[in-house]
Amino acid sequence: MQRSPALVRNFLRQGSNQFLTVKSRPPCDVFINHRGIDTKRTVAGLLFYHFSRLNLHPFLDSKNMKPGDKLFDKIDGAIHKCKVGVAVFSPHYCESYFCLHELALLMESKKRVIPVFCNVKPSHLRVRDNGTCSAVELQRFSWALEEAKYTVGLTFDSSKGDWSEFLREASDAVLQNLVEVEEGVYRP
Repeated sequence: MQRSPALVRNFLRQGSNQFLTVKSRPPCDVFINHRGIDTKRTVAGLLFYHFSRLNLHPFLDSKNMKPGDKLFDKIDGAIHKCKVGVAVFSPHYCESYFCLHELALLMESKKRVIPVFCNVKPSHLRVRDNGTCSAVELQRFSWALEEAKYTVGLTFDSSKGDWSEFLREASDAVLQNLVEVEEGVYRP
């Protein structure tokens, strides 16, 4: 992805000024969709902290939710209000109803989604019928997964990859997509 440093700096400068008043701050700039057992303490957690340090407002369930929050209300609301989604795919991602539901909602809402394939190849991701989902849900999840697999994303091998380079690439991708959404360049 080509960088446009001046555009990103300008966005951050305007964004940080815009976010000084709580009323104008959206509940979520970036929704981080992930499988907790695989990535919450690594990729997803690092992305959350890194985006926060950039004065963005990321949503990560374990950081933004508190006891008593209704899962679907809080998560679905954050997805509907976010500008960009980051889907962190991992080996156990497709085993989670919540991951697939969030991904489907991001796609159905026509959000800009940046796939991150962490320790998994896109071709290895498949929705499996384990008997807990209806045929309609399975079709919905399969469609969303295929959409994500055919979207240009980032790949990362956590055992061999350069973590700082990954964070830089992910940040650049998110910032560039936020700028495009803000400027109306991206229209679903």
